[in-house]
Amino acid sequence: MKAAGWVYLLSVTLTVAQSHCGVSDLYHVSAGYLFVLRCPPEDKHTNVTWSREGGHNLPPGVEVIDGLLWFLPVQMSHNGSYTCEKRGKTGLRVTIGLSVSSDACPEGPETISFAEDVSSSVPCKQKEIFKLNTERNIRWLKDCKPVQRYTSVDKDGLMRLNGSSKRDAGKYTCLVDFTFNGQNFTAARSIRLNITKIGTVIAAEPIVEYPQQAVVVVKEGTPVELKCKAYIGYSEDNDTEMFWFVNNTFSDDFDGLKDSWHHVHEGGRVKGVSTLSIPKVLRQFINVPFSCCVQTSIGHKCGILWLQEADHRALYTSVSLCISASLAVLAATAAFLFFRVDLVLAYRKLLRHFSKQQISDGKLYDAYVSFLHPDTLTSDVTANFAMQILPKELETQGYSLFIRGRDDCPGEAVHGVISSMVCRCRRLIIILSPEIKSSTEGKTDEVEPLCDNQTQLCYEQKIGLHDALTRNEPRVILVEIGSVDYRCLPESLRYIQRKQGALKWKKPSLKTKKHIKFSSNRNFWKHLRYHMPSVPAGKQHTIV
Repeated sequence: MKAAGWVYLLSVTLTVAQSHCGVSDLYHVSAGYLFVLRCPPEDKHTNVTWSREGGHNLPPGVEVIDGLLWFLPVQMSHNGSYTCEKRGKTGLRVTIGLSVSSDACPEGPETISFAEDVSSSVPCKQKEIFKLNTERNIRWLKDCKPVQRYTSVDKDGLMRLNGSSKRDAGKYTCLVDFTFNGQNFTAARSIRLNITKIGTVIAAEPIVEYPQQAVVVVKEGTPVELKCKAYIGYSEDNDTEMFWFVNNTFSDDFDGLKDSWHHVHEGGRVKGVSTLSIPKVLRQFINVPFSCCVQTSIGHKCGILWLQEADHRALYTSVSLCISASLAVLAATAAFLFFRVDLVLAYRKLLRHFSKQQISDGKLYDAYVSFLHPDTLTSDVTANFAMQILPKELETQGYSLFIRGRDDCPGEAVHGVISSMVCRCRRLIIILSPEIKSSTEGKTDEVEPLCDNQTQLCYEQKIGLHDALTRNEPRVILVEIGSVDYRCLPESLRYIQRKQGALKWKKPSLKTKKHIKFSSNRNFWKHLRYHMPSVPAGKQHTIV
């Protein structure tokens, strides 16, 4: 019976240039093959500067493409160390060694072990090449000879072996033939495979499963816990230790930093889980390597992670845009409410110039002017406003008004004229003055007829207000001249005043009679035109 969880054991054999910290790796490559180096940590940041040891320029045949260092292909003269530097607030600098040999197959940077008679898969480890959108051909070599026995090879180069045996042990090299920038290249990576008997306790080097060039996003000044998980073996080893380094310095040397670890069992294997607690992320911890190391009786390995400060610029930009948009909407709304009258009048003016299609609504006049006719029209302020000032202001701008006493014919039936003309006007302008009174003090809609003129005014209001309240036409415009006591007026007028208010016209003083338009009545005329229908461009009137 096959033991579960013994499919393979993986141990990385990259040479660590600095003790325990894993800052600098050494890669073994063969001349003639294409090779790609990535600057740790493996994030999407491409603002990277590469240089050769000593700050020298990159040698010929080596290029930086999207933050990666491409050897096109590897030459013997490329042997040495290369430094990558990521520009940021604090900066990040990592040195990687490259050992070039003339062997046909490069040394394998990794060793994996499979149990005998267990199906297994050997990875190609060429992810940077597989990311290229190009045709490729994958070949596998065993000890630099074509592999004779395998089940299949998938699109990512994973080679599946059916039932491993001792003769499958050896060095496997994955070759990828492809075209890049119009040139043909071959990339090569090797991996060593060991085959063990089922039931044999395998002594293997430890493996740090996490972190492996990981990035943890943090906020300065806040607490954070860093996790580390490493494979130890198949039994708990009393000699095992797990510890942390912060930028090549033991974590115990920093005040407040605490680390702990314990064993866990997963699938018949023993793993160590270590936690580094940071009560407050300091600026000195940002963009520096945190190395989690595990040491057993067989060997030691380290995994690296970086703390990266959260980029709040996108959040700040979004919030700023939302606030700006809200303020803009509020400002636009306030501006519209404040300048509503001016905007509507300006729109009507433009409409008269550009709109040529006119629709007749069957009305003859834009407004019916209703006011209390005095016995003499020469001295009364209300009559002077209704008969002289109002038509002079509106009719010169294209409006047509019907004013009883001016536009009706002598001898016509007064009530018949009033009933007919009110229905044929778009607006009903009711001019209110202190002279209009009711004997019932506003307790009824009936106005006490003080004279014939008062009776006719009462009839005009009854006809117009009835249609305005029941059919919403004609629309009523209340104009106040002087101080008006609405308690003395019918309920219908009081309702109109409460619903839409009234326009107040002030009698100009002697000093301002020559400048009526620029006196306090300027807003009155502007608001009166706003409540009037649009002035038509032709003889026919547009429906409003």
